[in-house]
Amino acid sequence: MTVVALLAAAGAGKLARMDNASYPTALNRAATTFAAVITLAAVVTGTLATLLT
Repeated sequence: MTVVALLAAAGAGKLARMDNASYPTALNRAATTFAAVITLAAVVTGTLATLLT
């Protein structure tokens, strides 16, 4: 899941740079995307663990 989060973050950063965002803004968007993907994975894992027990 970490690889997927890194790829999503890299894509978000690249899209931000293509949209003429500054490097700090692009890095912020990439970090936000990475955190969102990791959080979503944790929520889905917790929900599935609850449903399957």
